[in-house]
Amino acid sequence: MMKMNFLYWTLGCFCLLGYACADEEVPAASPEEAQKFEMPEAWHDKTRTQLYPKLSNELYLNPSPLIVPQSLKTGAFLQFALSQDAGFPEASTQLSEQQEWCMFNPHVKLVPGRWFWRYRNVAEDGKEEAWSEPIEFEVKEETPVFVTPAFDDFRQGLPLRHPRLYCFLDPKIDEARRHVTSHEEYQALKNRAESALKADYESLIVPYSASHMETVAANVEYLYQAFHLTQRGDYAQKMEEILNVLLEHPFTDTELFAENFASTDIAYSFLAPYDMLYDKLGTDVRSRVEEQLWRVATYYFDAYCSMQENHIFDNHFWQQNMRVLFQIAFCLYDKSEYAAQALRMLTYYYELWTARAPASGFNRDGAWINGTGYFEANVRTLFYMPMLLSYVSRADFLQHPWYQQAGQSMVYSWPPSSKSAGFGDGSEKREEPGRQRAAFADFLARETGDAYAGWYAGECQKDVVQDVELRLYRMVNPATYATDFPASAPKLKWYKDIGEVVMHSNLASTENNLSLAFRSSTFGSGSHTLADQNSFNLLYGGKEVYYHTGYYLNFSDAHNLMSYRHTRAHNSILVDGIGQPFSTEGYGMLLRAAGGEHIGYCLGDASHAYCGISEDPMWIESFQKAGIEQTPENGFGETPLTKYRRQMIMLYPDIVLIYDELEASRPVRWDWLLHSPVQFGIDKNVFTSHVETGVAVAQMFSDATFEVSQTDQFVVPPGEGYPNQWHLTAAFSNNSACRILTVVQIKNSEEEALPVTRDGCCVTCGDWTIYVNLDPSSAECLQVTNATVPVVYSYGSDNVQTDSGVYLRQFRGSSVLYDEIDGQYQVVEQIDQSPMSSRRG
Repeated sequence: MMKMNFLYWTLGCFCLLGYACADEEVPAASPEEAQKFEMPEAWHDKTRTQLYPKLSNELYLNPSPLIVPQSLKTGAFLQFALSQDAGFPEASTQLSEQQEWCMFNPHVKLVPGRWFWRYRNVAEDGKEEAWSEPIEFEVKEETPVFVTPAFDDFRQGLPLRHPRLYCFLDPKIDEARRHVTSHEEYQALKNRAESALKADYESLIVPYSASHMETVAANVEYLYQAFHLTQRGDYAQKMEEILNVLLEHPFTDTELFAENFASTDIAYSFLAPYDMLYDKLGTDVRSRVEEQLWRVATYYFDAYCSMQENHIFDNHFWQQNMRVLFQIAFCLYDKSEYAAQALRMLTYYYELWTARAPASGFNRDGAWINGTGYFEANVRTLFYMPMLLSYVSRADFLQHPWYQQAGQSMVYSWPPSSKSAGFGDGSEKREEPGRQRAAFADFLARETGDAYAGWYAGECQKDVVQDVELRLYRMVNPATYATDFPASAPKLKWYKDIGEVVMHSNLASTENNLSLAFRSSTFGSGSHTLADQNSFNLLYGGKEVYYHTGYYLNFSDAHNLMSYRHTRAHNSILVDGIGQPFSTEGYGMLLRAAGGEHIGYCLGDASHAYCGISEDPMWIESFQKAGIEQTPENGFGETPLTKYRRQMIMLYPDIVLIYDELEASRPVRWDWLLHSPVQFGIDKNVFTSHVETGVAVAQMFSDATFEVSQTDQFVVPPGEGYPNQWHLTAAFSNNSACRILTVVQIKNSEEEALPVTRDGCCVTCGDWTIYVNLDPSSAECLQVTNATVPVVYSYGSDNVQTDSGVYLRQFRGSSVLYDEIDGQYQVVEQIDQSPMSSRRG
């Protein structure tokens, strides 16, 4: 194929592009006509209201868990039945035991086709209520398969001796002990343990302090790791001393259960010494420790059973609490006084992990729904649980699609020596990846051989060896993996399950890389995600060009609610000054994305995202505490928005196009937002930012008039010590509909931006020509071509001329990309793809 010196046809600047021959048929079906899908009030519930799965739910995995909303569990127990026959004949029906929780995992691959399941409530006295009506769902051939062993198989492999918390290291630990002093991390291991030896635990534990207990739990882990490898007696002695101090402090219920993190910090401070020193402790000491562990275990099991399988993602639970509660049951399952109940708890947490982990269970992307900023808080559990489960069950839990994609996702969402893609709480805090992220990449590379994880760990090796949480694992398991950058790495990745797209111009070289991240997620906002549907972040050379603003100082203080979490802090839009609510109802949809060597694009729809105020009791309480009312004056409320579709198009290596289609049922003010760490130079429709790594020039075009302003003030300031940031607003007043094209160029400090000119529907920028219809009263049309390479991106309804002939479009309003993909020029046509849902009725 000819790639250079390609002379494109000459066309006039008109919007109904003349690429179709007169006798060629223009497609009759629009994307909406070709593929209709209902717009539900939410694609995912924070707390489940719908049975899962149903015919309206495409399965994430085969087999799928069967989940009943907690509100439908009216008896003491539930029982499930699964069959391919709606009559549920005994010979071909899988019948569960009666159980306290609201989920059932088949633990076998389901053959493709229609399936039926039902459930019934069972009273405490064993009285069985009527079965529910059959619930139908479909298993498709292409559904990813991931089968976990039944709990009975896991149970057969449970260890009988202590220590057992790190039993998965047993096959290699003797060899590691022989060479421990020569390991590159030995001194760091020793330093942490020596620091733990010197701490005054009397003053840390009495008087009680949650933060002090976090320190105690960390020190206990340092001592546990060091003793496990070195067998030095003073480490064991200090653990026993800590245990005795803990036992001498009678933790009240107020202290023990005031904060769930503190509860499991206290529990782990008891548990780790108990496990390591089990054979050395007296019967009385073991009994007293078990009593304290049981207090925590029963309190939280009663609170979590039936709830966690129905909650979209309880952060603290999945970050730490689930792991520690599982470990308690893992250590007590064979102690006569607790065996039956502990085994019941162990069953629950095992089944819960199978049904809802990792990353909510409705995510195969390897990316993190809660954003890059909060991923690291989950690393220890994401490492520990599959390692333990795999070892005991003799099955590989790392075969889950999420783990198989996680290495690549880490590379794309937060490259080495770079700021992160920037979605979610705390994503702005670090200038480059932290040690926990690097350590997780190292773990994935060792265990799965993933090339992306290996390259990432190699690039971040200085951070890997600084990590504490996975140090014991690394010192026992020698690293053997390649660190070359994957030659086949694409420039664009679409994370369909979580609703994000990331594009990179030069991923292997951060200093030359232009990185674009876009979010429009069916998970909406809330928890550690932000009200940022159809927003984007742009980095160059690993530094911010356009980025979300504000500072994550507190989960829900006034600055967070008004100037960080609120849509006004993101590169999106406001409608009459109103943004998106903090809820799963305020969702977006990422409907299309594709890319080649020269062009990458994505299309998001946030038409439903501006749907009112935040009605979650958690947020209502937060607003009340902050003294803020959810009023239109504060940026909250109903809007007449009917359409907000945004396309992001990267013309590699240094041009980005933003194409917005906005409609409302009455005239409104559209506030188009752009944020930068530096002041904008504004010259009519041209906005220039001299950022740390270069110069960004954005030029805006629309048939509607607009006024541009900027400020470096926050609606609610973060307080002293936090620099102001710059917020640009292009206000389109009194319009019920408008279309906007923005052309962004990013150059290094030695380059100048190319002239951008408009003549009617024709916008040119260097070798790129953009034909665009900015009149909202006629059909959408956007077409991008290049004078030197035979590439085309076309959004509209006309057929498309390529260097190999006319491509006959199949659907009106589709996206057609003609580019070099996988080594050859080819056409990709897309229409809107219905997102996956864990709720849809």
